[in-house]
Amino acid sequence: MTKALGFSHEGLELALTLRERYQNHEPLMAPGKGDKLLMPEHLLNRDIDLQGYEDPLPLAMVATRDPDSPMSVAAAVRLSPLGKDSQLVGGVFEMLGGTSKHPVVKQMVDLISESDFDPRMIAKVQRNAEKFVALSRKRYAEALKKNLKLLMGGDLEPRRFVSEFFELSEAGNLRVDIRKRLILGLLTADTIRPSIKFLFLENLQRLPPSVRNEIINETLKAPAKPSLEAIKQELAWIRLDLQPGNVH
Repeated sequence: MTKALGFSHEGLELALTLRERYQNHEPLMAPGKGDKLLMPEHLLNRDIDLQGYEDPLPLAMVATRDPDSPMSVAAAVRLSPLGKDSQLVGGVFEMLGGTSKHPVVKQMVDLISESDFDPRMIAKVQRNAEKFVALSRKRYAEALKKNLKLLMGGDLEPRRFVSEFFELSEAGNLRVDIRKRLILGLLTADTIRPSIKFLFLENLQRLPPSVRNEIINETLKAPAKPSLEAIKQELAWIRLDLQPGNVH
């Protein structure tokens, strides 16, 4: 019955899981094995089988609950063609405009709903969404560079810099490999004060486990120098705590 209405049991379970992840401020993971983050590009690419994310309920959850507008827009776009499948799914889609925290989602929902889910309008909105995601990522990357410059000039408080680093990189859906490279550079840089590096260590849990482990291992392998000694000692303890069986 649920499948006939456009929903599935798998989709319902995934929607509940996503709600819990949002409540815990955890990143969304792409389906399949590994620690690959779900990105707006995944949602916008209809050639990718997103398994449970093909169901209206998880897409609606992302469109309404995600704190980042690129993810919400991409989820709403992915959901939009399903509005023709049933009156119930169409109603869910139209509700996104009033429940999403992002005005851009409301705008695109209104356009598609008023066109009665015209495929030509959906295609046009998708093209605009792709441009919006690319532009958003560029703006977030520029904000990261600006903050680093302010930090080095003493015009930005370190704790705020680290907090905004993670917020901007997450909001901009910065690729995990780029995020890892940036954090590694900051941890091993002689120009970054140890107090700032320790703030980054406090936030490592915001990264997927595999990426976190790579950062720890590669920093520990970095050439020995006085500015890295204390950081390496702390990372050695963190790595020990992360090993299976170490429960506190």
